[in-house]
Amino acid sequence: MRQLPRSLSGWTMAVFGVLAAVMGVVGLVSPNLLLTVLGLETGREPGLTAAGDHTAAFVTASSMAALNMGVYYVLAALSDWKPFFRWTVPFRLLTFTVFGLAVLTGRAPTAFLGVAAWEGLGALATGLALRYDARRAAT
Repeated sequence: MRQLPRSLSGWTMAVFGVLAAVMGVVGLVSPNLLLTVLGLETGREPGLTAAGDHTAAFVTASSMAALNMGVYYVLAALSDWKPFFRWTVPFRLLTFTVFGLAVLTGRAPTAFLGVAAWEGLGALATGLALRYDARRAAT
C-alpha cells in the first residue's frame, strides 16, 4: 500500500478520513470539547449529566463510528479504491440532506448545519475529483 493517495479523488477521501478520525478521537477523549467544536454545547459543566441524559453515550458511539469511518476512508484512499469513493458520494449527499432537514424541522440546532455542509461539500469535492480523474485517465 502506498503512503500517499495517487489521485485527486483519493486526496479528498484521505482529507475527509483524517478529519473524521481526529474528530472521533476528540469525541472519545473529551466529549464536551467535541460538542463545543460542533456548536452543540450542553450547557453543563464537563462530566456532569442529569439523570436519564445519554448525551455522553451517544457522543461516544458517534465518535467511535467517526474514528472507524475515518480509518476506512484513509485506507481506501491509500489503495485508490475508486468504486468505494463513488459509493460515498450519494450517501454523503443523503447525510447532508438528512442533517439539513433536521435543522429545518427543529430537530437539531442551527450549528448542526456545519456538519451538514461538511458532508455536502466533501461529497461534491469527491464527485468532482472523480470526474477530473476519469477525464485525466481518458487522455
